[in-house]
Amino acid sequence: MSIEWTINHADRLVVAVCKGTVSRLEIEDYLDKVVVAGGLPYRKLFNTTDATLALDDADMMALGARIRAYDGISEMGPLAIVAATPESRNQARLFAALGRADRPIMIFGTMQAAERWLDEQAVADGKSTRPTRLRSLLLAL
Repeated sequence: MSIEWTINHADRLVVAVCKGTVSRLEIEDYLDKVVVAGGLPYRKLFNTTDATLALDDADMMALGARIRAYDGISEMGPLAIVAATPESRNQARLFAALGRADRPIMIFGTMQAAERWLDEQAVADGKSTRPTRLRSLLLAL
């Protein structure tokens, strides 16, 4: 699978790392697994730095619709997308626009910036004051 992910319930954090070519079906599978694991309200980091997202306009529309549906069934946690190339940043912006949900979403060029922002979100939501353990979660992948 092109998306490796882990969930830390204690820190209310989901970290996903994409590698190689990633399809819509793989993203949908990841999203479904996060839902089943109870991670929708958690902070999420979605790293596309080492991946190519093979998504056309129809794929983006379908993903946006899925996110809007999830937003109707559960609280949605903050999402940090790491996108290092102009193409991946454009896809991330389109995803953010099509998958509008009642949650903060930011796009970053580096992991460090995404980590800092997610740490701020943890403190802001009042549910966790512990710093994220992104490094250890990433090493586990």
